[in-house]
Amino acid sequence: MEFLDLPGRSRASGSVRLPGSKSISNRVLLLAALADGVTDVYDVLDSDDTRYMLGALQALGVGVEDRGDKHWRVTGVAGAFPVRQAELFLGNAGTAFRPLTAVLALSGGDYVLDGVARMHERPIGDLVDALRELGARIDYLGRPGFPPLHVHPAQAGADTAQVRGNVSSQFLTGLLMALPLRRSHTRVEVVGELISKPYIEITLAMLHRFGVEVARDGWQAFSVAADASYRSPREIYVEGDASSASYFLAAGAIGGGPVRVEGVGRDSVQGDVGFADALAAMGARIEMGPNWIEARAPVQGRLRAIDLDCNAIPDAAMTLAVAALFADGTTTLRNIASWRVKETDRIAAMATELRKVGAVVEEGADFLRVTPPETLRAGAVIDTYDDHRMAMCLSLVSLGGVAVRINDPGCVAKTFPGYFNAFAEIAR
Repeated sequence: MEFLDLPGRSRASGSVRLPGSKSISNRVLLLAALADGVTDVYDVLDSDDTRYMLGALQALGVGVEDRGDKHWRVTGVAGAFPVRQAELFLGNAGTAFRPLTAVLALSGGDYVLDGVARMHERPIGDLVDALRELGARIDYLGRPGFPPLHVHPAQAGADTAQVRGNVSSQFLTGLLMALPLRRSHTRVEVVGELISKPYIEITLAMLHRFGVEVARDGWQAFSVAADASYRSPREIYVEGDASSASYFLAAGAIGGGPVRVEGVGRDSVQGDVGFADALAAMGARIEMGPNWIEARAPVQGRLRAIDLDCNAIPDAAMTLAVAALFADGTTTLRNIASWRVKETDRIAAMATELRKVGAVVEEGADFLRVTPPETLRAGAVIDTYDDHRMAMCLSLVSLGGVAVRINDPGCVAKTFPGYFNAFAEIAR
């Protein structure tokens, strides 16, 4: 479908069962492949990104069996992939490309990793530099610092590496997932501020589930013992996706509510549950249980504008940019430089699309400032930049009672293929 016309709506209520977390699904699938033993993984996200990971694991000789109903059985290879030479195409899946680069670079095989044109624009140099310190041999097949990559069998290297923390937390995640393959006590030091810390918390929690403990010195250094190895937990359930929850919670806050999301809540390991706190700061009424969150509009009046450091919720913060259209005053989202190197330059893209509906938007290197119009402009044609989150966020504009056209709505297949059907169920 080239476009989707959303009618103007004014109410939102109901409940949504969330798809599995992309971040957790791809981490768990890779760890299950590296582990000793068989792992049954339940509630795996069915999306483009997880399919790229599953396809790569199959190409590497991992036993991966679809048991139906989002249940996958993975027969681990105990750290040694049977296929020692392969070419892997990973689309625009950063949660597959970065960790697989690290794991394969230290695994002793010869591999080519490639992706779509946008992946060739997403930096990976900091990860490659750190891996080279540990003995990896990696060649750039195009522009230095960016995919595609040719990974050769590793050689002896140092037991300490440094990685910059201010570009993507996926670099540190990849390193941590690869370190047990070295069979040597290894330390990774973070240079500068580490962004998106909650995503590292997810990584550490998943490593723990697979039997690997990471010693840490705050957020500046992490180390893995020489005898660390992955062991299957036998079965593991994937949480609902907290980033995807943000669209429905915002819908409840904008459209009256209540809207309840099921599959993620107070007990979540995902940092994006913090989006609910940001909505509460805007005046939304939030209730939360161990595995659910519910949002309603303020008792009286519109949402309030906020000025927020979004370092801990970079993906969910995109939804705040659209919620700002329904707030009194100017909302400022800070510390979002990582938006620039995502599926598209999300700061520039969001500014462009919000202006189409009448907002006054100021963008900087690491911030976005949004002042809503008195009346939303109807009939805007929203471009999505092959970015699933742009499409999902901007669907919320229709809750202002104005029709919008979403170009390339199929891009949501990256993480939430059924998003627009779910949205239609709650929007009135």
